[in-house]
Amino acid sequence: MLARALSLAALLASTSLAGPAFAQGAPAAAVPLPAGQGKELVEGVCTACHQVREIQRSMGYSKEGWKELAATMIDLSKTPDQREEIISYLATHFPEGKNPRPAKQVDGDQQIAFKQWTMPSLGQRSRDPVQGKDGKIWYVGQFGNVIGWINPDTNEIREYPLPSGSYPHNVTLDKDGNAWWTGNKNGTIGKFDPKTEKNTVYKMPDPKVKDPHTAEFDQKGILWFSAQHSQHVGRLDPATGDIKVWPLQTPKAQPYSVKIDSKGNVWVSCNGAPCLIKIDPVTFEISEFSLPLAGTTVRRIDIGPDDRVWYVNSGRGRLGVYDPATGLAKEWDSPSGRTSHPYGIAVIDGIVWYNESNVRPDMLVRFDPKTEKFQSWPIPSGGIHAGIVRHMRPTKEGNLLIHQSSTNRITLVTPRPPLTR
Repeated sequence: MLARALSLAALLASTSLAGPAFAQGAPAAAVPLPAGQGKELVEGVCTACHQVREIQRSMGYSKEGWKELAATMIDLSKTPDQREEIISYLATHFPEGKNPRPAKQVDGDQQIAFKQWTMPSLGQRSRDPVQGKDGKIWYVGQFGNVIGWINPDTNEIREYPLPSGSYPHNVTLDKDGNAWWTGNKNGTIGKFDPKTEKNTVYKMPDPKVKDPHTAEFDQKGILWFSAQHSQHVGRLDPATGDIKVWPLQTPKAQPYSVKIDSKGNVWVSCNGAPCLIKIDPVTFEISEFSLPLAGTTVRRIDIGPDDRVWYVNSGRGRLGVYDPATGLAKEWDSPSGRTSHPYGIAVIDGIVWYNESNVRPDMLVRFDPKTEKFQSWPIPSGGIHAGIVRHMRPTKEGNLLIHQSSTNRITLVTPRPPLTR
């Protein structure tokens, strides 16, 4: 056992996942893996990044499929014998089989094209792409603790390390092209200056606010943000560095997505309770609006051209819209049903785009509010269905930016002229 322990320690030290794990919940021991040759290696290597339940919740893969998926997470090329042991264990105990979470695809007349880039740092969980004025696509790699950009014209990709322990969850751009990121692990917000390639870091004024989550600039250049598990919302003034934070009153509201309407009001989704939150940018008054169905939880929201708030009802597998003028909400069942867990959402030219994250493959869904019709497509994620979209944003050309964080892919979705029948 001593020889195996030393071998495992060397393997971990040689990978991009060495160092503190990004804890997401209970330790791996709480979810035991089946006994077999390679179990110890899988527990040691794979749980440096995620819990073993993520393996158990997968749809299962062939040996080649597991090899492809593992290669997006960790470099095992220097230890081929141990790589073979890990992949063989996974293929034996979690083989390719019946899809436990099948998606329902809806046909329609709209055509789209996918263009994808795979990010260079393995296991980084690339996410939250956003387009700059120069056309570059910025993103963060949460587990890799990096920020980067893609030049879609040349396909050049550059990545930069962030301060240790930041684990960035979100990136957004200011009017000068600086990239602001949320330090989800260490209670910070940072500004990355592309000209100097240096970071300016702002610490939360209250130690209880530990996990800045999603941030958006308002029309006056103030950065508003959520802190999901800390139960706070806040604002940062880039001119002074001043940060203010406020607790929410609804127990376990879990503030998540942040969007700004045309009047400058700040809207925040509740990922733990059936509510939406509005913050007055002048008085800082916080209002909470109840959504009609019990069990509703909302990952992300977007604001339509009429200032209605579109939301994904993640807890009940539905798409919804809330009208602040009337105080009424309307919802539709998502194509793949109650457990499809809609996640990211964006409204582009009046059309609503979102994804179903708890089905395989991860589905991109289009909804036309005028006709109330859906259409959906499987999102490419290499030769395996393992990706997930956690955020999506429009480009200045009216296209859509999404990602497949589990396989380190950033994706540009371009609508094409509808089919004629």
